[in-house]
Amino acid sequence: MQIKQNKLKILLNKVPEVTIFFWIIKILCTTVGETFADFLNFNLGFGLTLTTIIMGIAFLIVLYLQFRTTKYVPGIYWLTVVLISVFGTLVTDNLTDGMGVPLELSTVVFSVLLGLTFLFWYLSEKTLSIHSIFTRKREVFYWLTILFTFALGTAVGDLFSEQLGLGYFNTGLTVVIIIACVFLAWKFLKLDGILAFWIAYILTRPLGASIGDYLSQTKVNGGLGLGTTVTSVIFLIAILAVITYLAVTKIDITSKSEPAEINQTNGNKKFVLTQTIVVLCIFLVVGIGGYVLRSNNIASQTNSQQATLSGQLTDFVKIENDMLTNVNSNNFTTVKKRANDLEHQWDTSEPKLRKIDSTTWTKIDGTIDVVLAAVRSGNPDASQCKTALNHSLSVLNGANK
Repeated sequence: MQIKQNKLKILLNKVPEVTIFFWIIKILCTTVGETFADFLNFNLGFGLTLTTIIMGIAFLIVLYLQFRTTKYVPGIYWLTVVLISVFGTLVTDNLTDGMGVPLELSTVVFSVLLGLTFLFWYLSEKTLSIHSIFTRKREVFYWLTILFTFALGTAVGDLFSEQLGLGYFNTGLTVVIIIACVFLAWKFLKLDGILAFWIAYILTRPLGASIGDYLSQTKVNGGLGLGTTVTSVIFLIAILAVITYLAVTKIDITSKSEPAEINQTNGNKKFVLTQTIVVLCIFLVVGIGGYVLRSNNIASQTNSQQATLSGQLTDFVKIENDMLTNVNSNNFTTVKKRANDLEHQWDTSEPKLRKIDSTTWTKIDGTIDVVLAAVRSGNPDASQCKTALNHSLSVLNGANK
């Protein structure tokens, strides 16, 4: 009877086996989450709010289908992951760009929410294993956890790559090194498998985002210049290919029974708890230490007597005036080139300018986002571009006095 129950649980498990394909497609989905959100926001000119509404509705529809299934279905499961990655990214972007919430605060809040989700999940189910997702309650905990991992990963990735000026490539490289250390700790130092899994799962978010930004950003911005459209298409095709392969081969169907994992976890409960505390302490020390070092480095490069942004924004005013002149001449080829210059210089100057006056920086950043979205749309509207540029120039000139 017990054997039959175990087989039923394996059959009804709602998530895939953790194989190399799991991590490949997870990173692909994460990359699409970054580039596709930018594609809708900027290239199609939807704007942050409309993009969030559209992707939120799409996510809820697919999540409903995922809950309706009685077993793991590769197409539905991974489409849910793609959409939750996009939506999780947009949640953080809305808090940062739309509401002016500091990335430091977003990082802390999402870390606490993720920690509480793990805590309540474990207290309720006595396991955090993804091989145990065969009840409605566990599936709710699972997808809530996934949402917070994407939101947290976005906040941490943006904090270090953009606000602290580490850059996309260096951030991605740092994450790869950390994941490699986690893998080695699991392989040779007996780091708990479930703990190692969730650490890697959280870290693949900033890794995927860094890859997406590196591929899509212009060469002036330190990327390869593929653009969000080409990058999104490439990765969506890759995701479809992997999903098709998994659906045909069924090699990612889980093969581990839940009772065995619970027994193993219970037998090493104190050991796993100790590991978790040690890992948290390491991440806190390294994360906070890295943040303090980068912040102090930025502060040392900033004139301590410069209390405002006055006189610091002249270059941006010049670029936007050039863009406005070319819009009036309907020379959108040059406008888009200058938009790349604007984005590059603004991103490069972010650590310094944000350190001087984060509130004003956030306000200006919002107007620049509107300008970039207007001029980069498939068919730019001259009137809309003029309105966006005039508003941004007004804000820039006001702060630059």
